[in-house]
Amino acid sequence: KKLYKKKVLPLELASKYSHFGSPPLSPSDFEAKPMVLILGQYSVGKTSFIRSLLKQDFPGQRIGPEPTTDRFTAIMHTSEGESIGRQVPGHALVMQSDKPFRGLASFGNNFLSKFEGVEVCAGILKNITIIDTPGVLSGEKQRLGRDYDFSGEY
Repeated sequence: KKLYKKKVLPLELASKYSHFGSPPLSPSDFEAKPMVLILGQYSVGKTSFIRSLLKQDFPGQRIGPEPTTDRFTAIMHTSEGESIGRQVPGHALVMQSDKPFRGLASFGNNFLSKFEGVEVCAGILKNITIIDTPGVLSGEKQRLGRDYDFSGEY
């Protein structure tokens, strides 16, 4: 963190790196837990796998034989006192300075409307944040029918 602030950040600011790259890192980027992105074809069990890791259901989960997960969901840990998780819309999540998602604002409103956060009390989430994703579609289906650049988000 010190090295970034002392050496890298001044270079990023002087070169206006944020105009063509990502914005400068914030303290929340350094303090964030590792993120595990669950990626795969639709209907292969990504959300079911996450549910088994958490040992519970989580708000907003959709499981079925057809493609059901239509958004990116960041599943994060919440305090022990809260038994039921809460959902946070993507637009609100990228504005929270204590969360490491501020850089996602550059993907625009179409993406942010398909991004949400969920806070759940589960042991595994004390050490990681899990990202559930929409299924990868094959060929032309991947490009059509999405309001954002799916492959660009990865």
